[in-house]
Amino acid sequence: MKETRISKQKIIVVDDETRIRDLLRIILESRGFEVIEAKNGQEAVEEAKAHVPNLIILDVMMPAMDGFESCRRIREFSDCPILMLTAKGEDYDQIEGFDCGADDYVIKPFTPIVLEARVKALLRRSERQGSKEKFGRLNVDEDARQVWVDGDEVLCNRKEFDLLFYLSRNENISLSRNQILENVWGYDYLGTANTVDAHINRLRSKLKDCGAYITTIRGYGYRFEVNE
Repeated sequence: MKETRISKQKIIVVDDETRIRDLLRIILESRGFEVIEAKNGQEAVEEAKAHVPNLIILDVMMPAMDGFESCRRIREFSDCPILMLTAKGEDYDQIEGFDCGADDYVIKPFTPIVLEARVKALLRRSERQGSKEKFGRLNVDEDARQVWVDGDEVLCNRKEFDLLFYLSRNENISLSRNQILENVWGYDYLGTANTVDAHINRLRSKLKDCGAYITTIRGYGYRFEVNE
């Protein structure tokens, strides 16, 4: 009887610093991923064409071709999740990353647990089958833009649904109020973090007991997690 081998998910790690690539490889391989390394943006493009990865972790500041340009070129032929890895924390750098096609970012220095959470969240989003997702007693249908709690439909306005969808697709990840503002309301929105708090309160009320899935991170933001 032949042994059935389950292929590992492939992640391309791109960084010009050997020690960073080594660290990422150790973290990811210990979680069961196959790691392919590239030391600059040009190599990243070539490896993405050759291996069809499940995800790419892409550094921003690199010689020959930086991460932004590499991301743009990869987006010409691939829609695999791209996680930008950067020492830059300024808003305009993050915005440029999203504009060129990145899905998320992690700022150096990072911890293994944060990196793993980001990677798993991006992979879950890319592997979703259909538009419906279930979180405990809560069901969210992206295409129909509908929400149910224990089978009863919850009527959410456009922004409340966008907020719930963004939180749930980043399950178990702590999100700052600014991150939520940027991704739900847009980069050019002139409101404040109080806008997020107000919408969270209304959403929790509508979700009844499932409102407890949205946890407050004091002084920072919110996290969506199901503990049932």
